[in-house]
Amino acid sequence: MRIGEVAAKAGVSVRALRYYEEKDLLDADRSSGGQRQYPDSAVARVGLIQQLYAAGLPSRTVREVLLCVDSGEVTSALLERLAAERDRIDHQITGLTSGRDRLDEVIATAQKPGPGCTHVN
Repeated sequence: MRIGEVAAKAGVSVRALRYYEEKDLLDADRSSGGQRQYPDSAVARVGLIQQLYAAGLPSRTVREVLLCVDSGEVTSALLERLAAERDRIDHQITGLTSGRDRLDEVIATAQKPGPGCTHVN
């Protein structure tokens, strides 16, 4: 699959794919004309890379996770780091959920203000 095809199917830019290659997260073969050729599995791999970045993992950790996915082997140090990242994400989720709940309260109050409270447009 050519770079433009992978980008379109994965919903990322061509530039992102080149960046992933530069960071050793994604491999491509080269045609005799120098064009990148990706396996069909590249689309799913890019999706995983996107998820790991969205979770806030740095490139180094993303690369380690991908090596584990490829080899089926994981180190205890990586497991500890991933557990710490999961805890960080859980903390963020808790904070975001709390913020959302507070917004829900404000919205509910604004939609049905109590006595002495007015709705201002």
